[in-house]
Amino acid sequence: MFQRLFGRERNANRAITDALYAQIVAAARQTVFYSDWNVPDTPLGRFEMLSLHIYLVQHRLHGEQGVAAEVAQVLIDEFFLDVDHSLRELGISDVGVPKRMKKLARMFYGRTAAYDEALRENNRVALAAALARNVRPDAGPWPQASLLADYVCDASRKLAVQPTESIAAGTVAFPAAEAT
Repeated sequence: MFQRLFGRERNANRAITDALYAQIVAAARQTVFYSDWNVPDTPLGRFEMLSLHIYLVQHRLHGEQGVAAEVAQVLIDEFFLDVDHSLRELGISDVGVPKRMKKLARMFYGRTAAYDEALRENNRVALAAALARNVRPDAGPWPQASLLADYVCDASRKLAVQPTESIAAGTVAFPAAEAT
């Protein structure tokens, strides 16, 4: 699988992966999330928003075949490499990184299951509850969870109509999060 994606056209495919990942990171770093919607501007808060945006692209590409499926896998790999790198930058020791990576991977896949179920059922209340549980677990009531749930639903709809070919070529578009 990687031979086709990263064989002879390695540089072109690396550029596609880098472009997609940069767009995902930019969407996850929208200022509104942290300034107006009270997502914690901490390593864990940023992990939550990046996880959410990676999930949205994975959700869009789920069930695709060929290059699109390969792109989805490479993006997941890139995400976890980035998380590993971030842990090391935070000063986590070589011995501690694998344990933290396992925990963060469990967190990511647990969240994707909750978000999938809520989106499949078109249940914004359940989605807002899952987001609040994950993004601000110790904060008590979080009124902005419904705003984030609306954003996720909007992003999911907009991603659903983006051509697979466009995403596989390195372009993914997220909606702008708007202040209230």
